[in-house]
Amino acid sequence: MIRVCALSAILLLPLPAGAADPPAFPWQPTPSATAAYARAAAITELGRKLFFDPALSASGRTACATCHDPAHGFSAPNPLPVQLAGPDLRHPGSRSVPTLMYGQSVPAFSEHFFESEDEGDESVDQGPTGGRDWDGRVDRARDQAALPLFDNNEMANTEPRTVVAAVARAAYAGDVRHLYGQDIFADPPRAFAALTQALEFYQETPATFSPYSSKYDAFLLGRASLTPAEARGLAVFNNPKTGNCVQCHKSAVTPDGRPPLFTDFGFVALGLPRNRAIPANGDPAYFDLGLCGPQRHDLADNPAYCGMFKAPTLRNVALKQSFYHNGIFHSLRDAVAFYATRDTSPEKWFPTTPDGVVQKFDDLPAKYVANVSMELPFGPKRVLSDADVDDLVAFLRTLTDGYTVTTGATAHLNGGAITTAPHRLIVVSPPSP
Repeated sequence: MIRVCALSAILLLPLPAGAADPPAFPWQPTPSATAAYARAAAITELGRKLFFDPALSASGRTACATCHDPAHGFSAPNPLPVQLAGPDLRHPGSRSVPTLMYGQSVPAFSEHFFESEDEGDESVDQGPTGGRDWDGRVDRARDQAALPLFDNNEMANTEPRTVVAAVARAAYAGDVRHLYGQDIFADPPRAFAALTQALEFYQETPATFSPYSSKYDAFLLGRASLTPAEARGLAVFNNPKTGNCVQCHKSAVTPDGRPPLFTDFGFVALGLPRNRAIPANGDPAYFDLGLCGPQRHDLADNPAYCGMFKAPTLRNVALKQSFYHNGIFHSLRDAVAFYATRDTSPEKWFPTTPDGVVQKFDDLPAKYVANVSMELPFGPKRVLSDADVDDLVAFLRTLTDGYTVTTGATAHLNGGAITTAPHRLIVVSPPSP
């Protein structure tokens, strides 16, 4: 599906007026499939070069890959809650770095999302769903790529022409001319659109950004066995009376045979502790409210959305070093344990006043506390034991891509052989180093 969509986009892309056909890609009104795929590959490679080029930033030292490190699932390369960048590398962001992996299936943002028949139950309104970044404020990867390019706390460019000028000086500038015409840099808006298109192509490369090569994928295909702890963790994950993780992070193969993405792309308010390590939080009047601001503006007048952030994919979550939108936790176990004891032992997570009062939900104005999710495993009665937390962590580690399948392995769950339809699953090789 991804290749078809990418190819369709290429076929609709016109050549620059008056430009000759690129010599390596004979381009007629109806190009051959070979030419179209060759052009797609070339655009993808250009996007890779752009992604790793720090010259695209005002400092000349921050590339997309600086914050989205391939070794950490294209999320932050360190445990800092927010990254330092900007024109002098001293400007802190206000949110943790989200992963860029498995984003090719993110639906456009909608306040009322209904799944298709192929995806699940098409009768249920999931509410706010989709879009990219923590608040879903853009729908396409090319638009998401533009956000850090102009954020003063990130790559800090002032306008598209500065990015275009940097690329025009790059060693790969000839690649851009070859693909989009010799005069492309004379038209900065068109050139910038070409560059973000290339970044989008790269970020939607299946083998790199959605390889489906984890142990869990091998397990679904009947090619690997889960350890007892991993199997127990999967059972807790799926059980609506214990972990209930599956409510937001779907773990089953879709009805049309696609591997699970471990997110429903929905939004939820978790009531996380305020992270005082984020400089913006030094202002007691500042609150990051996700869907209703401050980075997103179109939903600010809907108080029911305040404090809600998108449920991320859990694929490759074990490669992360900070968790949730404010990077409050730095171990996967703490990120899971928070669910187990947020309401039963809040003193573990939230600050306490000198007279012993726990300041629960201290990262939300009081008027929005009602938005905080109380779905299991949250609530006044603890349903996840410490052993359950350990097992969940063991299972989540099976979602890390790059697993090597042991020949002859057979998948089992709770002592019984699983039933799979491997011919319908889409699994490709691990990401390239």
